[in-house]
Parts: sequence; C-alpha cells; structure tokens
Amino acid sequence: MTKTEQIGDAIRDTDPFALFAEWFGDARSSEPNDPEAMALATATPDGAPSVRMVLLKGHGPAGFVFYTNLESRKGGELAANRQAALLFHWKSLRRQVRIEGRVEPVSGAEADAYFASRSRASQLGSAASDQSRPLPTRETYLERVEALSEEFGDGPVPRPPHWSGYRLVPAAIEFWIDRAHRLHERRRFVRGPGLTDNGGPWTSGLLYP
Repeated sequence: MTKTEQIGDAIRDTDPFALFAEWFGDARSSEPNDPEAMALATATPDGAPSVRMVLLKGHGPAGFVFYTNLESRKGGELAANRQAALLFHWKSLRRQVRIEGRVEPVSGAEADAYFASRSRASQLGSAASDQSRPLPTRETYLERVEALSEEFGDGPVPRPPHWSGYRLVPAAIEFWIDRAHRLHERRRFVRGPGLTDNGGPWTSGLLYP
C-alpha cells in the first residue's frame, strides 16, 4: 500500500477540526514554504469575487484566524459581505482543504497580542501602509516606514486602529486527496443548524472527484 493510499483512511475522521489539525501538522513538517498560506476568497455585495493569499494565524473549533488592514480591499469586502472561503493547497502532500463560512472580527485583545508578537519591521510596515490604495512610488512607502521608526524610537509600536483580524467560522469543510489517474478522494463536512451561534453537529459524505 502506498503512502497516498494510507492517507485515505484519515479522511474518514468524524471531527473536521481534528482532521485539519492533523493535516496541518503534516504540512508544517513537509511543506518547504509557508504551510500556513491559504487563498482567501471574498466578494462584493453584488457578487464580484476576488482572491488573494494570506497566512493562517490560529485555528480550532471556533474557526480560522487571519489578520489584515481593515481598510484594504479585502477588509472592505468583508465589511460589506461577511461570507468568505479559504483554500489550502499543500503540494508536498498532494492534499487540499476548502473551508466556507462567515467571518467575524477577533477581539481587540487578540489583535493586540498577535501584533505585539510580530517583528518590529513588520509592525512598522503595517502601520505605514494604506493597503490596496494607489502608491505614487515605492520610496514614498519606505519613507513612511522610516519616519515611523524614528517617531517610535526604541519604544513599542502600537497596533494601528485600522489593523486587526478576522475569524472564519466554518459552515463547510472539504478535504481532498490526490489519487492516481485523477480518481481523487473528497469528503465534505457540513455543519447543521443547532445549538449555538456557530451551529450544530457535523455531518459528512464523499463527493465525486
């Protein structure tokens, strides 16, 4: 039995969060670059889509967390349309995970804690950026970074009010495994209506590739 065939047994797990944690752990061991990278798809209220890569910064039963400039294009679209989707593609493992659901803001305390954990250069870069807006020259941005560096000196860089995070609360999670001859394996978990704001128990079933 090949390694890929053995992986197929894991896709039958009944807890999508436990299965994601297992796969994510495997990706962190095997993926050469950015196993946390995920495509984030958003849409305007009238349905015009956009997609970009962001980094996963937290995961668990409450959802999947990422951070951004709230005044960026993605921030504006998420403010207008709270439905979004994520896609992980781990080429080294020949696996994908698709996640769909609504987004909600993280708490100020969560955003403060993560911002404080970033490198100083990243903090300054975020504070200086008017993300997604026109930039006359790259030098303009670098000059703003340098000006903030001088302003704060050796002191802490405060989290800008326009920089925070979102948590995608999943309504559906799909796991995909590459198989020979495109006979791929797919299992989709769907959360039913139920007991809490995040929904009820999960059900799952296989999908044709």
